[in-house]
Amino acid sequence: MRTIYASTFTFAMREVDEEFHALDKTIADAAKSIPGYLGDEAWENPSLGLISNVYYWDSMEALQALMTHPAHLEAKRRQAEWLNGYHVVIAQVVGSYGDGSIAHPLVMEIMSDLVSRRWS
Repeated sequence: MRTIYASTFTFAMREVDEEFHALDKTIADAAKSIPGYLGDEAWENPSLGLISNVYYWDSMEALQALMTHPAHLEAKRRQAEWLNGYHVVIAQVVGSYGDGSIAHPLVMEIMSDLVSRRWS
């Protein structure tokens, strides 16, 4: 499997407004437009009041492009208006597998890797 990075943003939300949702959409759209973006997924844990957004990247440069995007920098500056805390994890993905029954952002990466190994 080629090198893949995951950036996970976990946060506890306060009351949010339309401005938050607009900025969140701008960041998601920016991520999808960056060369090297592989996909994303989001999770909620209602019992803890946490939300987690995971983005997958083919390079640290692609991840850095989102981190330095003006909308992301604005969200970092204003996070205390909307959040009751957050935590970020940047990780290198060392594996990804499943039985194929669940759609996952990395499925195409896994298939591409298998095909390239078969023909090399």
